[in-house]
Amino acid sequence: MKKIALTTLAFLGLADLSLAADLPIKAPPPVAPVTNWTGCYVGAGFGYGMYNDDSFLFTNPGFVRSSTDLNQGGRGWIGTVQGGCDYQFHTSWSWLGDVVIGAFVDGDWTNISGDHTGDTPGVVGLDAVDKLTIHSQWALGGRAGVLVTPSLLAYVSGGYIQANMSGATYRSFDPINTPRGDFINSQTYHGWFVGAGDEYSLGRVLPGLFWKTEYRFAQFDAKNVTVFGPTLAPNGFLEHSTYTEQNIRSTLTYRFNWGAPVVAKY
Repeated sequence: MKKIALTTLAFLGLADLSLAADLPIKAPPPVAPVTNWTGCYVGAGFGYGMYNDDSFLFTNPGFVRSSTDLNQGGRGWIGTVQGGCDYQFHTSWSWLGDVVIGAFVDGDWTNISGDHTGDTPGVVGLDAVDKLTIHSQWALGGRAGVLVTPSLLAYVSGGYIQANMSGATYRSFDPINTPRGDFINSQTYHGWFVGAGDEYSLGRVLPGLFWKTEYRFAQFDAKNVTVFGPTLAPNGFLEHSTYTEQNIRSTLTYRFNWGAPVVAKY
């Protein structure tokens, strides 16, 4: 009887193994893909900006200050195009996680403009005929940020900026109402900028597309600008001008990723 019982148990065990072998094997859960921030990109967008101008006049020659401080400004829209490259890497600090660093260049066409009255001594009144406008500017810089989530980057930026400012013509009247037109020519200003922003991947809906929003502050070098009279000759004054600019921009970019897709590690 013992032999019969052992033989039966062995047969049942082999049968169970055979049935188990026929059962489908569950595949491991798929690894969730995440955004790959390494690669180059191009983009375009729009924004809004404003400038502030602190200026005063002094004589030339002599360099004797001849006016009070004048604070004026302007505001308007911005259209921008840009391109750049980023590199994503993982840090050994658990609190920091993945970091993205990169370099970029962008160009702006703007209508940031405002009245620029000047302050010419020896006249009763002075009012602006033209507005002083930032027609275009470009910037070259870098950025560094951390991934708040695999699809959201928070970053800071900074670099060099150059702006092209229009000239302005003034209309003033002496005590006997004789018109006299003074003007300044267009100028190019150089400076630096710092910024902060965030960028979000739209890859779940629009593969390859990213939406970026950034605030920037720019400080331009002070400049002494020659003031001309109606005879097109210098009128004996220089205008000392210092410009700052603030703007906020929103751009849509397309990223050309390098290498294999990044995958989440669990």
